[in-house]
Amino acid sequence: MRLPPSHAESPIRHNLPMTSAGSAIRVVPANEASWDDLQAVFGARGPGSRCQCQRYKLRPRESFASFPAEERAHRLREQTDCGHPASPTTCGLIAYLADEPAGWCAVEPRTAYQGLLRNNRVPWDGRTEDKADDSIWAVTCLFTRAGFRRRGVSRALASAAVDFARKHGARAVEAYPITNTNVILEELHVGTAGVFAEAGFSEVSRPTKRRLVMRVDF
Repeated sequence: MRLPPSHAESPIRHNLPMTSAGSAIRVVPANEASWDDLQAVFGARGPGSRCQCQRYKLRPRESFASFPAEERAHRLREQTDCGHPASPTTCGLIAYLADEPAGWCAVEPRTAYQGLLRNNRVPWDGRTEDKADDSIWAVTCLFTRAGFRRRGVSRALASAAVDFARKHGARAVEAYPITNTNVILEELHVGTAGVFAEAGFSEVSRPTKRRLVMRVDF
C-alpha cells in the first residue's frame, strides 16, 4: 500500500492509559517497528507464526499447504516494511505494552485483501458495495501476543486503526468480527464485536450467523 508522502512523514502514535499496573499501551505504524518485534508478537509457534497475516492475501489457487511459512513471513515483511520509519508503505499497526511488543493489527484499503474480494459472503452478502472502492479500509486481524492478552491491547489497536485509516484518507473503515467468543484461538483473529463497538464501529450487516460487518464512516 502506497501512502501519500505528507502522511508518511507524520507517523501516528497512540499513548493509551492502561487499567493495570499503571502501564501504557503505545501503538505505532508497523514500518516504525522492527521485524523482530513483529515476530515476537506472533511467536515461534501457534496460529500467528503459521499465518503471518496472509489469510486474506492468498493469491488465486494458493493455499497455506502450497508454500511454507517462511514465504508468508517474507511477504509480510515486504508488506509492512518494518524497520523503515520514513517509508510510505505499510499494512498495519504494532502495539507495545511497557515497551514490549504486544499486539498486531492489519489495516489498509479493503482492495488489498484478495481473499475478501473473492469471498461471496463476508463482507458482501446483502450489501451493495463496490469491491473496487479503495477509499474503504478494512481491519482484518487483531492479534495479541501470548502473555499480554486481556490487558486492553486489542481495544487500543482497534481505536488506533480508526485514526490511522482516517488520517490516510479513508472514507470509511470496516471490521468483520466474530459474534461468539467461545471459539478456537484461530477464529478470534478477526476480533470481537465488543472490541470494535468500543472503538466506535456500528453494525452494518450479518452475513453469517457468526460474523458481523461493522463500520465507521468518516
